[in-house]
Amino acid sequence: MKIRLLTVLAALAAVLSACGDGKASAPSVAQAADAGAVFSTAFPDLAGKEQPLKQWQGKVMVLNFWAPWCPPCREEVPDFIALQDKYRDRGVIFVGVAIDEAQSVQSFIDETGINYPILLGGMNGVELSSKVGNRLGGLPFTAVIDRSGKIVSTHVGGLSKAQLEGTLQPLL
Repeated sequence: MKIRLLTVLAALAAVLSACGDGKASAPSVAQAADAGAVFSTAFPDLAGKEQPLKQWQGKVMVLNFWAPWCPPCREEVPDFIALQDKYRDRGVIFVGVAIDEAQSVQSFIDETGINYPILLGGMNGVELSSKVGNRLGGLPFTAVIDRSGKIVSTHVGGLSKAQLEGTLQPLL
């Protein structure tokens, strides 16, 4: 219970500091991001099975750190679902790393029909998001990784469909 409370408080503080006025920043190129950390990490899925992120190496990966209690996270999910459908056959994979407990995450998935892998990150997810460029610790945080494994874009705050498509198109 203490871990969950600390996780929620840390993530909430990060969200409030990163998204204070509700305006998200423009996508940026990751400067000091560590793509190697992505492909050496594994998180459990909702069934408790460890899923290594390296299984998606060679695809264009949209790695999204989020939580079901985060309003901008909730707002971007329908666009992510649509874009996963649109670009799946072109080698794009969305991967959500949830910073919450399995029951809350599963309820949100059931409500929205998320069509891409969702993993449970906990504090390890917060740590990985920091390693790949989330200096503010805010949610949502999205990193786009190209087919060669390079982080080409990071973004703190909600992403619109148009913003994300603008990042994805050159990578296809």
